Amino acid sequence: MDHCGTLFLCLCLLTLQNATAETWKELLSYMENMQVSRARSSSFSFRQLHQLEQMLLNTSFPGYNLTLQTPTIQSLAFKLSCDFSGLSLSSATLKRVPQARGQHARGQYAWGQHAMQFPAELTRDACKTQPRELRLICIYFSNAHFFKDENNSSLLNNYVLGAQLSHGHVNNLRDPVNISFWHNQSLEGYTLSCVFWKEGARKQPWGGWSPEGCRTEQPSHSQVLCRCNHLTYFAVLMQLSPALVPAELLAPLTYISLVGCSISIVASLITVLLHFHSRKQSDSLTRIHMNLHASVLLLNIAFLLSPAFAMSPVPQSACTALAAALHYALLSCLTWMAIEGFNLYLLLGRVYNIYIRRYVLKLGVLGWGVPALLVLLSLSVKSSAYGPHTIPVFNSWENGTGFRNMSICWVRSPVVHSVLVMGYGGLTSLFNLVVLAWALWTLRRLRVRADAPNARACRDTVTVLGLTVLLGTTWALAFFSFGVFLLPQLFLFTILNSLYGFFLFLWFCSQRCRSEAEAKAQVEAFSSSQTAP
Repeated sequence: MDHCGTLFLCLCLLTLQNATAETWKELLSYMENMQVSRARSSSFSFRQLHQLEQMLLNTSFPGYNLTLQTPTIQSLAFKLSCDFSGLSLSSATLKRVPQARGQHARGQYAWGQHAMQFPAELTRDACKTQPRELRLICIYFSNAHFFKDENNSSLLNNYVLGAQLSHGHVNNLRDPVNISFWHNQSLEGYTLSCVFWKEGARKQPWGGWSPEGCRTEQPSHSQVLCRCNHLTYFAVLMQLSPALVPAELLAPLTYISLVGCSISIVASLITVLLHFHSRKQSDSLTRIHMNLHASVLLLNIAFLLSPAFAMSPVPQSACTALAAALHYALLSCLTWMAIEGFNLYLLLGRVYNIYIRRYVLKLGVLGWGVPALLVLLSLSVKSSAYGPHTIPVFNSWENGTGFRNMSICWVRSPVVHSVLVMGYGGLTSLFNLVVLAWALWTLRRLRVRADAPNARACRDTVTVLGLTVLLGTTWALAFFSFGVFLLPQLFLFTILNSLYGFFLFLWFCSQRCRSEAEAKAQVEAFSSSQTAP
């Protein structure tokens, strides 16, 4: 009887082994069919990919891992438990490197010129439901030309790496998944960005690349490191970038921006407080200045917060809101610059005698309302127009050029940036330059008249230069970020515009001292006329 039981058990094991072998053959055949369909057509059905994922999640295999491979597709499956201590996939040979602790859950595998490291907290949420078994699958594609967005963006090495946990979607990891890509190609002129494939993104049925939740680093000239807080299909996007910031200049430019914007914030706050303290004596011109100060204050605060909100722990919605606020502050600042130029034109054109009913109220609606409508319109047309924006930075090494990126919350849409940042800023700067030229010509004409004292005309010239040059013309430096002008433009633009609020504060103080001096002179003149016999 014991011999019969042993024979029956052996038959069962043999049957199970044959069934498992058949399952593996079926999986391998399916992968080969995917490879053939990819070769015959430029399109790709993600239904096939999802079917492969389900087959890997449901197939049975002995031991703790399974590896299947075709020339361009490689699939791995791992059995995990709640004492999962991490997993590394790397190197160039599929040889297991055993670990002393948690050997079934922690190991090192070859995966071409790539590496993926999964943190221990990967199974944290899944283990709360106490599943019988967790399974992690990884799929690697070489020659991944089918992952194309509407821009036909290039991928580093043309490789895509993907991972999925059987429990469901994994996101918002405290310790990120680290994906490394090694390469030996020259990347001069390219911006590198770690991205993942987001199905249904960019209003396309097949999806598109998105950088959400990923941070890009480049530890060396031959490695790109992606740190992402979720699981999906990852790649490194290569985009042509004509103007890159040298890494050695990033620290001084950041320091200048931080110090300059902080000084401008303090100066703008003092100016606004002084205005409210003496608001009974304010006129329409002063109230216009205060609106400009308020927009500059909002711009500097939003700009200083922008890099911190672009970090991965901060929710994407918060970065989007701050990016929209920063864009709104910039548009408001540019609009109030144009209003200052328009007001200067009216003052000089009507010989200092002007009255428009509810003038300041109408200008306030224009200065604050129009930028709000433009930002809301951008959000309604394309909600992804705002969010983390990657600034390319390059390092120069002895053996080549490497890249790393920093991010801020800013405009992500090229169309919005071209029209509502560069275009809007260019129009306001051009308008103020025209007003400046006209005002100088007008004051020069007044100076030669007999009834316009030379000292008054010179004072007016200084006033126009101080008001118009500081209120708009320095922003025109943004259009000189090319060629030999790039480095001087970076420093001049950063210094002048980060201290913009401070310059306005000096202008406010000079105007206040001037008005007080004129008032004192009038009082003294009146007193002298009263005491005269």
